Amino acid sequence: MSEPTDVLAADPPPPPGAPQPPAPAGRSVTARATLAGTVVSLLLIAAIVLGSRLLRDFDSALLPYAVATVFLAFGVAYRYTVWVSAPGARRLFKKGFGSFFSAANFKKAPTALPRMIATYLGFQKFLGARSRPRWAAHQLIFWGCLLAAAITFPLTWGWFTFTSGSGSGPGYEMRIWGFKVLGFNSLNILGWLMFHGLDIAAVLVIPGASYFLWRRMKDRGAITGQRFAYDLLPLICLIVISVTGLLLTFSSIFLHGGGYEFLAILHMVSVVFTLIYIPFGKFFHIVQRPAAVGMQLFKYTARQDEQVFACKRCGEPIDTTPYVENLRGTMRDLRLDFNAFVEYCPRCKRILRGNAYLTHVKKGFK
Repeated sequence: MSEPTDVLAADPPPPPGAPQPPAPAGRSVTARATLAGTVVSLLLIAAIVLGSRLLRDFDSALLPYAVATVFLAFGVAYRYTVWVSAPGARRLFKKGFGSFFSAANFKKAPTALPRMIATYLGFQKFLGARSRPRWAAHQLIFWGCLLAAAITFPLTWGWFTFTSGSGSGPGYEMRIWGFKVLGFNSLNILGWLMFHGLDIAAVLVIPGASYFLWRRMKDRGAITGQRFAYDLLPLICLIVISVTGLLLTFSSIFLHGGGYEFLAILHMVSVVFTLIYIPFGKFFHIVQRPAAVGMQLFKYTARQDEQVFACKRCGEPIDTTPYVENLRGTMRDLRLDFNAFVEYCPRCKRILRGNAYLTHVKKGFK
């Protein structure tokens, strides 16, 4: 189907000898991703050894968790390298992190980055515009997982240790890298919170993950496009981890350790599986999100300079001029021959596509 030449005409081909944006070869991307994953994994292993004072503070019972975090580091670095090798993601990465560390942006709006980190990355206000229940559930999962990671990873790596001079408490000392940070009584409020931080995280995660699981079972729009391994499995894993973690506490307090070994193995398996799964499933968007925050900052600073691009047909503002030019460049990198189409707002695009279809396809039919 042909399109109107004033709208969808391709850009003129570059002159002979002009540099072409080379598409990254699959083998070279895989090699770079493997190298990045290996380097990050080795750095984490070195950090574990040094942070645990040459493994003196490392708990061998937590070895499976530590190994899983090494695989997690490899997977995240591998997947991230592959992701930023794509033209669109590469531009997002460069523009996003370029805005993060731009002195000019800091001078224009010194408070913009902290506010966007808080509202876009932390409290995710953009989700509230879609649905308040979804926003609330997402917040429960986000802060629950963040709290669990902040406790679990340092403990797993041997960076945090809790020691008692009497062997069984109630007085304990928390040390980081061998240095005493604070002492506390396990029987007071602070001590209870310190020892039950993971239980608090589980209580936050369970209702949030359950809401999304329920929604994916009931919402027709969600059911239509969902995949078990991508959409349902992560939620099930979060619930299993949280429930088994709470059951461990229940067993130790109320059952005098009954069934503790079985629950500990089940909990460990679920955590290890989830950590290894993160880089290759839906949770990878957690790693991608900071670059998106940078892009929001990139657009915000352009608006401050009143660099707004208006629709070529109706004159309504589309987005900032630098953002539109960045999108146009991405379409060139992908060799899509209709990058002039970015000059129109969504409504005008639909009108122009409809007119083109009516003119060039339906003209012979009544």
